[in-house]
Amino acid sequence: MKLYLIRHGMTEGNKRNAYIGARIDEPLCAEGMVQLQMRKYPKADIVFVSPMKRCVMTAQQIYPNQEPVICEGLKEMDFGSFEGKNYEELKNNPDYICWLGSGGENAFPNGEAKRDFVVRSQNAFRECLEKVKQGNKEAKSAAFVVHGGTIMAIMEEYGTPKGEYYKWQIKNGELIELNIKL
Repeated sequence: MKLYLIRHGMTEGNKRNAYIGARIDEPLCAEGMVQLQMRKYPKADIVFVSPMKRCVMTAQQIYPNQEPVICEGLKEMDFGSFEGKNYEELKNNPDYICWLGSGGENAFPNGEAKRDFVVRSQNAFRECLEKVKQGNKEAKSAAFVVHGGTIMAIMEEYGTPKGEYYKWQIKNGELIELNIKL
């Protein structure tokens, strides 16, 4: 089965390079909508989407005639106290300095640990694939309109080589294609 992992379109927070995770539910910005309109996306038999506005809006833009399947587990990481802030706002914060020193492995203060997020994202991805396997056997392709972190978590397990998380960073509106046997 062909799978398309699509990162949502640009938001105002993305323009500021801010940590926009599971707590901030912002919509796409005008520039993000235009960027999506200028791209071509592959057809998909089923569309899975994070419940966050930016993902739902992206799915509606790309796949306007399809009803997306909302999957809570595909939400972005909870960046805790860093939500809505960017590097410039955090660079002198001792918690941020400590988090950077861990290579991004430590839990965010009042937020989610990377390992927990990766497990959550991968489990949600497998649950979606199981839904396809059980209920839509004719489907030959599926799109996942999600977040950058969610894509990195999925690709850490399904990409080659396995185990590389940060290697899979992509920009807003970009996609990665996977082929998986169900």
